[in-house]
Amino acid sequence: MGKLRQIARLGAPTLRSKADEIRFDSRIARDIISDMQATLAESNGVGLAAPQIYEPYRIIILASRPTPRYPNAPPMEPTVMINPSYHISSEQQHKDWEGCLSIPGIRALVPRYTMIEISYTDQQGKQTSQKLKNFIARVFQHEYDHLDGCVYLDRVESNLEIISEQEFNKQIIG
Repeated sequence: MGKLRQIARLGAPTLRSKADEIRFDSRIARDIISDMQATLAESNGVGLAAPQIYEPYRIIILASRPTPRYPNAPPMEPTVMINPSYHISSEQQHKDWEGCLSIPGIRALVPRYTMIEISYTDQQGKQTSQKLKNFIARVFQHEYDHLDGCVYLDRVESNLEIISEQEFNKQIIG
């Protein structure tokens, strides 16, 4: 079992740097993945990128499940993605609320593509491709942005679409 790692907060240089590719079978990849799994399991997040635990590598984990932060999130098995990429399957975008473990206390409306096709290497070295849509596609794009030094607030179209988590819970979740 991995160890819990500190999550980088907005302003940390790691969140604004482009991450490097990594070999799926390296010892460092295995250690980072193990720590990411432990850290994500302990959080109320639905995804995590290696730069969020101060590791400059292209690794993300998607782990959608209903949580207090995302009560309507569809359940999925946690999925480790090494050196992921994607392309847009449909130009259709949808704005929805996002938050981030690296930016606690804030939510914002963010436009994202509703259908994408992703490719990645899994932990066994298998090249995998799959189509994602809606919430899971949103989570992937959010985590992928972290690999390129981008945070979700960079994608907000208007500052009026940023609110506190407290107001989000009152106004949106009810």
